[in-house]
Amino acid sequence: MSLFCLVHAACQGAWAWDLVIPYLQAQGHKAVAMDLPIENPSATLSDFAEAVMRSLPPDENDVILVGTSMAGTVIPLVANQCSVRKLVFLAALIPYPGMNIIEQTYEDIPPEMVKAAGYELPEASKLEQVRDEPDIFNPASLGKNFEDEAVAMEFFFHDCNPDVASWAISKMRNHLSSASITEVFPLPALPDVESIYIVCTEDRIISPTWSRYAARKRLGVDAIELPAGHCPYLSRPTQLADILLTLC
Repeated sequence: MSLFCLVHAACQGAWAWDLVIPYLQAQGHKAVAMDLPIENPSATLSDFAEAVMRSLPPDENDVILVGTSMAGTVIPLVANQCSVRKLVFLAALIPYPGMNIIEQTYEDIPPEMVKAAGYELPEASKLEQVRDEPDIFNPASLGKNFEDEAVAMEFFFHDCNPDVASWAISKMRNHLSSASITEVFPLPALPDVESIYIVCTEDRIISPTWSRYAARKRLGVDAIELPAGHCPYLSRPTQLADILLTLC
């Protein structure tokens, strides 16, 4: 019996996993989800990781840690401090040691957006290692107001049942912490833990092309393909649960 520790995306919360958890539990596994302190402007990646660690039972040694979207920058920090059997990156960012997200995406993001966030682009010499990588984000998603219902529907929930999409939109949270964007990933390397990447082939936020590339280059694995948008835990919960169960 494994414990699935499920870490949510930006603007979401523990509720995002409500449709997946019953399927995991029905097969005899345990599951836990938590709310990250995303509304705290000063919260760091380490603060996010601590929130995850507080949700884990003491002495649990069969943890499958799943992080979606921005939580891909959090789950390696947890695995560096806790016993984790597998890391699962679900349509997720994969951190590059020594860089923050803006530095990884400086060619993708319009300079005015970077300045509006109060951040200056680094010297180009620091960025040579990611210069030739595919764009991480779908350009059409950049600069959008995801608090707008129509925008959220178009990019997050376009493949969800309408009732599920409406419920999810009503639960969306403000992501005020800039740590997931501007904080340099603090580890010198990703932890030595078996890692899996699940690419969502209809993702309108994170490019599936980048996901496949980064899974191979950064994790050394071929991505598992799931025909879904950015939030498969809401649009394809049974299919996602089936994939997760194969990892036990």
